[in-house]
Amino acid sequence: MAYVKGARGVRAILKHLGLATAGARRAPARGPHQAARC
Repeated sequence: MAYVKGARGVRAILKHLGLATAGARRAPARGPHQAARC
């Protein structure tokens, strides 16, 4: 078990493990539901 503080170290570990180093993209925000406008 280890605590990795720097982003550079985290990226290196993830790359070594074959995992994604970029964050997931977020969907754009949606407006309120139609029923909320009543």
